[in-house]
Amino acid sequence: MKKIIMLLTVGIGLINIASAGDELPLKAHPDSKTWQNLFANDLSDAIYPKDIWSVKDGELTATQDQCIWTKNQYENFILDLEFKMGDGANSGVIVYTSDLKNWIPNSVEIQILDDFNEKWAKIANTWKCAGIFGRLAPAKQAVKKAGEWNRMTVACKGSMIYVLLNGELTVEADMKKWTDAKKNPDGSDIPPWLSKPMAEIVTKGHIGFQGKHGGAPIFFRNMKIKQLE
Repeated sequence: MKKIIMLLTVGIGLINIASAGDELPLKAHPDSKTWQNLFANDLSDAIYPKDIWSVKDGELTATQDQCIWTKNQYENFILDLEFKMGDGANSGVIVYTSDLKNWIPNSVEIQILDDFNEKWAKIANTWKCAGIFGRLAPAKQAVKKAGEWNRMTVACKGSMIYVLLNGELTVEADMKKWTDAKKNPDGSDIPPWLSKPMAEIVTKGHIGFQGKHGGAPIFFRNMKIKQLE
């Protein structure tokens, strides 16, 4: 009987450990090794311009400012990935995209930016890396310098969005609070091209990555996803 109780106790402990990675807000990067790949190695499950996006040695990159999208649409999920920027890079991880042709106002973009480059020295804080572009500045500056790999985890559950960059929680946001198309809840200005209040964006859609925007390359690897209940 004692052995049975011990086995049950160990089993419960393993279940708790396994589910700990799904706890929100994010406290640490998850162990995502066994998760589903976001894209197949041949990108057969992606929507993208064939002559622009490619994969080499496990790294996804683009030669122009065009996006790549998942064919599948996702609602509640955790996305784990790594990215590396060229000098002055400006890219993004895009979630909840309901319209691929007019994605900018119909999605939420987690900003990727070379914060250290002088060209971005005077931009608004809501444009900084690992914030929600145009809507919420990151709580901390956690991005590494160009040429180094960064790890980012994005969790989306309903209207709640969490972002972890290099072990730092940079975003914990409830989309329902963004009811104005011109002003953020803190009073800062929203770029005019983000013409739909974030509270009105549907919380299910394609996941995408922005290409060579800002004239500098961007690389992604180890893109894994886990769907949540």
